[in-house]
Amino acid sequence: MPKDGISMSLTSETIELLHNRVSIRKYSDEPVSEAHVEALLDAAFRAPTSSNIQSYSVIVVREKDTLAELYPIVGNQPHVRDAPVFLCFCADLTRMEHAIAERGGSMDDNPLEIGLVASIDASLLGMSAYLTAESLGLRGLMIGAVRNNPTKVAEILNLPRRVYVVFGMVLGWPGEAPLQKPRMDQGMTVHFDQYGNQKDARELGDQLGTYDAQLSSHYNSIGKDTTPDSWTNDIHSKFANPSRMDLRDKLRERGFDFL
Repeated sequence: MPKDGISMSLTSETIELLHNRVSIRKYSDEPVSEAHVEALLDAAFRAPTSSNIQSYSVIVVREKDTLAELYPIVGNQPHVRDAPVFLCFCADLTRMEHAIAERGGSMDDNPLEIGLVASIDASLLGMSAYLTAESLGLRGLMIGAVRNNPTKVAEILNLPRRVYVVFGMVLGWPGEAPLQKPRMDQGMTVHFDQYGNQKDARELGDQLGTYDAQLSSHYNSIGKDTTPDSWTNDIHSKFANPSRMDLRDKLRERGFDFL
């Protein structure tokens, strides 16, 4: 149901779907039919796309051998190895490059903008697929760890140059019903007209302290080890030290220059 600060009088099936969304990491053995995959992708491809470029592709992975190859790349996440279906949402510039090259042009003069457009297109497509899947009773989990080794993922999936996997999505019927993790209050994440004009006028440290306490309480309730400064401590642990330092070079090899 809608949370504090959100009108309780306005709702819809989509609003309820999003308010009840959780990440699922355990799935039942029930297979996901081709009809379900086709239906959700058919709807998802109506997602917005910049200038009708449609600079995306989806790889539908069902083969267990392929999932087993992806498994160590994504950090040995068992829900990827055991996924009923694994969707790889790709930024794909091949069609765009073909259209430009046929007319004597080149994409190499504007690599940053084109790469961003394709990555955003793939992300909008992926979220649309995710919501459509949920509306059918399926559940999904986004996997950004496919970017741990874009080169190896490209080899496994036989991706040509100008294509890389932005993220993957496990797809299946839910085998668990975890408690919903709290989100930051909109009082600190929504700004009006200019950045900093928020409903929560407290200092950022105080705002984050409130969320730390909420997240810590949630983790304690499900028996997960945490600290009183749960979110800020997690962020420091995960991102204070550089990671994926070769990602830019690997994506440049794929034809995406984010300089």
